[in-house]
This record gives sequence, structure tokens and C-alpha cells, in this order.
Amino acid sequence: MRRLVIVSALACLAVFIAAGGVGASTPGADARLTNDCHPDAGCGAGYVSSYTLATGVPYTDQTLDECTISKGRQNEPSVAVDPRNTSVLLGSSNDYCGVYNRGALAGAIGPIWLGYYRSLDGGSNWVSSLVPGYPDDTSPYAALSQSRTATAGDPVIAWDNHGRAFFGSESSGDPAGTAKTFGDVFVARYRNPDGPDAPTTTRDGLEYYGSTVVAHGSSAPNLLGVFHDKTAIEADRSGSSCDGNVYFSWSKFNGSGANAIYFSRSTDHGVTFSSPMKLSQSLKSLQFPDISVTGNGHVYVTFRTFTSVGPATDSVYIVKSTDCGKTFGSAVKVTDFIPSDAADQTDPEPIPSPQLQRDDPLSGEAGTDAPSTRARDCGDFGDHCLSGYTFFRRDTQVRSTADQLDTTREWIYMVYDATKPGTVTNSDTSYFSAGDGKVGQAATFFVRYNGANGTSTAPIVIDDQASGHQVFPDISADGGVLHAIWWDSRFDSCYSVTRPIGNCANLTTTQSVDVFGAQSTDRGATWPTKSQVTDYRSNPNYEQFDNRAVPFAGDYLWVTSLGTYAYATWTDWRNTVQGTDPREATEDEDATTADVVQCRVVLTSTDKKGNETKGWSGDRCPHAGGIDQNIYGDLTP
Repeated sequence: MRRLVIVSALACLAVFIAAGGVGASTPGADARLTNDCHPDAGCGAGYVSSYTLATGVPYTDQTLDECTISKGRQNEPSVAVDPRNTSVLLGSSNDYCGVYNRGALAGAIGPIWLGYYRSLDGGSNWVSSLVPGYPDDTSPYAALSQSRTATAGDPVIAWDNHGRAFFGSESSGDPAGTAKTFGDVFVARYRNPDGPDAPTTTRDGLEYYGSTVVAHGSSAPNLLGVFHDKTAIEADRSGSSCDGNVYFSWSKFNGSGANAIYFSRSTDHGVTFSSPMKLSQSLKSLQFPDISVTGNGHVYVTFRTFTSVGPATDSVYIVKSTDCGKTFGSAVKVTDFIPSDAADQTDPEPIPSPQLQRDDPLSGEAGTDAPSTRARDCGDFGDHCLSGYTFFRRDTQVRSTADQLDTTREWIYMVYDATKPGTVTNSDTSYFSAGDGKVGQAATFFVRYNGANGTSTAPIVIDDQASGHQVFPDISADGGVLHAIWWDSRFDSCYSVTRPIGNCANLTTTQSVDVFGAQSTDRGATWPTKSQVTDYRSNPNYEQFDNRAVPFAGDYLWVTSLGTYAYATWTDWRNTVQGTDPREATEDEDATTADVVQCRVVLTSTDKKGNETKGWSGDRCPHAGGIDQNIYGDLTP
């Protein structure tokens, strides 16, 4: 019965497209999911409480009010289409809109939290909100959240077939303001207020009804001890005996770099979860899990290994469960790859005058790796690197999916962004990406794995280009069509295989990334339909984090689909206002091309002995657009 509902939805969608409705073959206008500028500026109604959206009862607070006008930062977007109605989409991101909720002079002390964005017209227009449970939330929904933290991010979303949506997240900061990084992971639940399988599908995923902590970190300071990160979620929509189960996976960090993949399941629609189960008994240094469910209800988790810790290679692995996620078999290697992990040598430089008023202590992400002289991202001052380049962090990661409507094949579809063989060469600076001292061209690779017999196709590049890097890929498959997306720098005017994305030979930065997408109707054998998705080319290297010193683009993009309908979301800088950093007494290597508008004054501090120290204030105009990083979306091939 459930499968008939989905097949009927696909048939209606095909008729709708034929009649001139929303189609995926030609992307439309980019739409903004994060409406965090004043409503008079023409970017939506601002941020509306989840409680108000569901009940119509007015509610707001300092955080929501700040989000409405913040022109703040958002990254790591996720998006999911309702399998009962392709007009209904839910999105999320790491949303920094509330960090100045006590005013600019107080600094960035408010929450980074999980966004909740909602569209009822196939992604053309969005309402922006936050998942309940954030600091300041005193709505009736706040009491339904088990979250104990001041920050939350790494959002992932999944729908079941019954109008329920699930938002997974990692969460860290201590609400008391200590250095503790709790390192929890939780899942928030939304449903149709009219009940499961209600006929009014436009109310699907509307009513929040609680968040459940799946695993607690050790609450140690500064990411020491146990910290859960790199989340993944999926729900069973197969109509099998596992239908409605919710599956959640993450990477468990312990501060030494020997990370492990863990998994938990819920058989009561996300209300409770099983005890976390380690999936990688004999492997270590693992990240980027992703979950796939095949049409027979089997569950697969993919992840990557690193050569940097232990005897493992840079590889894609997969584990399988045939009992609805209760137990898993041993990890199986699918393929090795040449990594594309941007890195450099740390070379910190002091701010010419001290920073007397610390601003924005909540950097892009503090990171969860063991201490090292290597840098995964580079910028100014303490984030300066030996090469002088300015770049955002990125590592090869694997994303995977299965077609839950396909009952005849147990196939897993994977994409990953690795270095193309034949392009590896020696680096001419301290920057490297393809192993120590090596660089190469990053591309989006595709592999199809047959879970029934353990075989896989040879990796292929979906869209082989002579120029540009392809990073942050994602893939979706439901209803017989595959959709893949990635960031692509083929139009980067300064492209060189020896330099980071968007970096020129003279160390300036430039607009360099677009989202591209591709479609396959033969389950990945060929990818004939490819096109550019974005209407605007972004500079991803603006220094908007760690007190305006380093770029941060998040760790992923996202695509969701049902049949030929597909929609993607990405981090975007079209609204960022470029400027100068007054702390650079002599302008540094990027020649202002990575700097954003900011306002600082020189302060004087006097100690008990009457000695004076002069130094910089924090940024006193955070609403001026310098940190206006947003989430946009559009239809894809």
C-alpha cells in the first residue's frame, strides 16, 4: 500500500512536469533558504518560530529577532523532499544567525544552531526558522528537547513515508560558558499535526514533537576526550518489515585521530534510539559515514579511511545489515583512491596590535583532529600558513544512497571527490592535497556497489574536465533516476593544479565555485545530462570566521530527489560584502580580496599598576554584510 502511494506520486509528478510544472531538466532561479536580512530588504519574512509555524500562535525571542536582521553565516546545508508531495521540502544548515543576539559590543556569544527551513512550492520560496531547544528558546516546544548544549550543527535530514521528518545533529558548547565541548549527537522529530498518513500532505513535517540525544560526549574542554561528529541519517521508506525505522550514524573522535564509526537505530519513529554500536572493529581513522537503505530494507553504511593514522589506505568501505540495522557484518573495501585533502604548514603571525576585545570565539568549526603542525584551512594571523594562500578546508569524502523504490536490485550508489590519476605532480609550495608534497586535480567519481554479491563497478569520473576542481559531491536516487551534484571550479580564472581553489599566483583570491549537477537514467552506466546549477559564481575564501581571519565553507552540499524531480542546496557568498581589515597595518598577501567589511576601534586597557595597553576591539558592525554567508538552492538535472 505504501509503495503504491509513492508510485502514484511519481505518476502525478510526471503529468505535472508534462503540463509545464516544476521540472528538473532546466534549473530555475536560485532561491535563498536563509532569510536573515531585514524583511524590508526583500529576502522574506525573517525567522519565524517553529512553534508559530505549526500553531499560528505568535512567539519570538532575542535569538529569532536577531536572526531576522543578522546578515549572518550559514553553511553545511541539507535538504529533503517529502516522498508524499514533491512541493514540500525541508532544509537546514549550521546557522550562525543568532550569535550577536546580545548586540555587537557584547561580541558573538549567542548560539550557532540547527536551521529549519520550509518550502511549499518545490523550493522556489522558503520560510526560515530554527529547530527548538536553542538557548533563549522559551516557547512551549523548548521543553520537548533533550538537548543540553549551547550550539548545534552538522545537520542531516530524512523523511519516512508517513509525513514525519528527522533532523540529525551534533552539538557541543556549554550553555554555562565554560570551555567544555559536550560532543553530543541528537535527532529532532517533526510530523504532520493531523497524524501519520494524513491526507493534507502540505502539513507534513510541520509540528515539532521532541529531540532525543542519541549519544553523549565526555564534556571535556576544548575537544579533548570523546566528541561525536560527522553525522548521517536515513529512514526506511521501502514498505518492508523495517518500514519507518530511523537510522543514525556518526564518527566518534577521541582526540588522538583514531576515529571510529558508530550507528544507532530507532524503531519508534525517533523517540528512542538503541545503544550506539561500533561498525569499524578492525579499522581506525574513519570519517564521513553515510547511510543507504535498499528496497528490501537492508541497511548499508559507507565511510572513508585515511593513511595518516595506522595501516589503512585512503579507501571507501561499506558495512551491511540484513536485520533492519540490528547487527552488521564486517567492513568491506570498495575502492582505494588518491585523496584530495587540502593542507598546508602552519605559520602563525601575530596581530600587529593585541586584540583587547575578543570577538567571534565561535569559529567556523573548531575541528576534531589531534594537534598538528598541518593546517586544513589557511587565512590571517594565527591561521596564517607558510604558502600565503587563503583557503577553506576540504577532504575527500564519500556520499552514498540507494533507490528504496527498486525491489529488484540491491545496489548502492556512491560518489566521492578524489584526485584524478595522471594529474598528480609535485607541489611548488608548502600547500599539498594529494599526499605529502603532492597536488592533483580533484574530480567527482562514481561507483555502483552490488550488495547482493559484493561486487562493484570501476570508478568513473561523472563529468571529466581538463580544468578545475570538483569537491563536496552528493548523490540521490529514488524512483529510478540518479542525481549527482558537486562544487566545480572549471571557471576559476586563476585555476592551477598546484594551488587551492580560487587562489591566484599573486596570492589574491577570486570568484571560483559553481554548483554543477548530472542525471543518469540507467543507474549510473552513463551520465548524459549535465548542467550548471548556480546563477552566481562565489568566492569561497572570504575570511568570515575565527574573528574574521579564516574562511569556512562547511563540509558538504546536498541533493534530494524523487524520480526526475531533484533539488540541491549549497553554501553561497553572493551577498558577502568585501572590505578591508584595519588590523593589517601592512596589507597582507591576499590584497584585501579575502577580507570582509568590518568596523574596529582601538581600545585602551589599564592594569592595576596604571600601565596602559592599546589594542583592537571586536567587529562593531557585524550586520554590514561582511559575514553574510547564505544557503541557496535550485532544481538540478
